[in-house]
Amino acid sequence: MRPEELLCPTPDGLWCPLGGFHIDPVRPVARALITHGHADHARPGHQAVMATRETLKIMAARYGEGFATSQTVAHFGEVTRIGDVTVQFHPAGHVLGSAQIAVEAKGLRIVASGDYKRRRDPTCAPFEPVQCDVFITEATFGLPVFRHPDDVNEIHKLLASLAAFPERAHLVGAYALGKAQRVIKRLREEGYDRTIYIHGALEKLCRLYEEEGIDLGPLEQATVETGRKSKDSVDFAGAVVVGPPSAFADRWARRFPDPVSCFASGWMSIRQRAKQRGVELPLIISDHCDWGELTETIAEIAPAEVWVTHGREEALVRWCELAGIRARPLHMVGYEDEAE
Repeated sequence: MRPEELLCPTPDGLWCPLGGFHIDPVRPVARALITHGHADHARPGHQAVMATRETLKIMAARYGEGFATSQTVAHFGEVTRIGDVTVQFHPAGHVLGSAQIAVEAKGLRIVASGDYKRRRDPTCAPFEPVQCDVFITEATFGLPVFRHPDDVNEIHKLLASLAAFPERAHLVGAYALGKAQRVIKRLREEGYDRTIYIHGALEKLCRLYEEEGIDLGPLEQATVETGRKSKDSVDFAGAVVVGPPSAFADRWARRFPDPVSCFASGWMSIRQRAKQRGVELPLIISDHCDWGELTETIAEIAPAEVWVTHGREEALVRWCELAGIRARPLHMVGYEDEAE
């Protein structure tokens, strides 16, 4: 059987004709298998959804309990038959509940990785390499220029800045699902035990993470009520304030006098991006693989063929070809960089 008979790209997303389902469809479909809870992969309106328990919980928190007509919990490592194929979910290491989905029929196995990373993350299960015939990989940072530092270095940069500027609040831009909780947890691991203030948009997801056993320490919403009152304004001097990047451009951010603007993202390795955003303290913390991790993962799994999707596809395809591995770009649209 040819791989395209098992999984094929369509305008709606990856389609499995033998199983009658899509993986991470970008439009409402009859049956969807979801790799993780980011909005570009997990959309509401499907009839039937299968995902890990954590991803289903995240979707309910974001879209309401009625986000799908029916829900099926996928357990890591459990084999489930759907139509004429079997499917198996494996940890992807991207965010809480994130999974790779292995689809198999007639001795052919394809693994759709969704988004994934290889770095240690105390807020989710680590990536599990799965042997397969075809590996579908993202390529968000699929260029040799991307080499992410250890996140301990970036957290120490933040802690050093807090010590150097105790009179200034540090506003850390971090996406609401995954990145924000990872930054908070890493601060805790490095000994920061003070209250961390969060934007209201993070409260529900931070609470969800804590319900899943991930201790984020003392958190409070960054409101005028929680800040210390000074003569002319609310004073968050010396505090860490975490919020979605979009909030730093609106009125909410104006309550912090002379803040240090920080942004936690793999894109902060590009100085021009940091400069354009007005970021004073860029923190290179990514929930995706860098170039070395992408190529090392492919070499470790050793698939016969690689399909590359959403990101810098052509460079990774070329690397595979030079390594003697068949490869093709999928050119799928609708998947953004929300997690960064």
